[in-house]
Amino acid sequence: MLRFGCSQTVIDRIDPLVDPGKIPSPHVHQVVGGNAFNATMPVTNIASVASCTSCQFDQDFSNYWTASIYFKARNGTYKRVETMANAQVNGANGGITVYYTSPGAKQVTAFKPGFRMFSGDPNRRTPSGLGMKATQSCYRCFTGPNFQGNTYSPCFDPKLDTEGFPTTPCPGGIRSSVIFPLCWDGKNLDSPNHIDHVAHPVGGPASFAVTNGKCPSTHPVKIPQVHLEIVWDTTKITKADWPTDGSQPLVLSNGDTTGYGQHGDYVFGWKDDTLQRAMDNACFGPTCKGLTTQAFPAANKCTVKPAVKEDSAGWVKEIPGQMAGMAGM
Repeated sequence: MLRFGCSQTVIDRIDPLVDPGKIPSPHVHQVVGGNAFNATMPVTNIASVASCTSCQFDQDFSNYWTASIYFKARNGTYKRVETMANAQVNGANGGITVYYTSPGAKQVTAFKPGFRMFSGDPNRRTPSGLGMKATQSCYRCFTGPNFQGNTYSPCFDPKLDTEGFPTTPCPGGIRSSVIFPLCWDGKNLDSPNHIDHVAHPVGGPASFAVTNGKCPSTHPVKIPQVHLEIVWDTTKITKADWPTDGSQPLVLSNGDTTGYGQHGDYVFGWKDDTLQRAMDNACFGPTCKGLTTQAFPAANKCTVKPAVKEDSAGWVKEIPGQMAGMAGM
């Protein structure tokens, strides 16, 4: 299992996977990884296009992005919730923690140049019905500073993990988890919906770090399980800030007030065969024999200038890209 941090590269309203070339795209994303990120990204070896990465492993020029989260104040205005460094990722400028997991050495096939995929359903507003341990998206409500309450694996805590937004304030922050499928058809680097070329094991979606399921005959190649963690800094949001009717005040940047529409995007960009070597060598955590890392002061400098000029940090009357009133629907 690789587990490493990637600092924030850009907050922007572009999406080269779902809405390539569209400036602006429908909703705001927070992005990490290589500086090749753009409204359009060619199906090529991204590692040969990028010149820096915001990730700890400096061979990883991939891009990972998710929808941002906004806080709705009692007066109806919105402010984007900042991300903060995850546990054991000291020094990162917010961003995303990335996992690559395999059942053991030499048991998965690393992604090929040009590979990309998507996880989640932005239009979903109800539970998946899979049960918490099999859901591919969840939130953990930390009960206090320093990730207090962080005991169980992601999506396994019966009290602090929820598939939709937490229904109570989270004084230690909220951690999002987005988990990608772990089986590939072995042929297509992408598909029209960015989902059909990958699949879950025959027994259904795998829990985090449970990667020994059998792949279906249509998607026989086992790939690393990619898992994204984002920690949202809700430490300053108290019950006094919540709506008077008790409803929770968080909204995904696509207008989803339930949180069920959380999703993640991935464009592969590891240099040469470094990811395959990491998986074959059964590396663990943020270090790996044969791979090199960079400190966060260097990683934090790898940023991209936003393509869309709009307020991404202050209070706004409506979430960028969403019609007035839509975010309350």
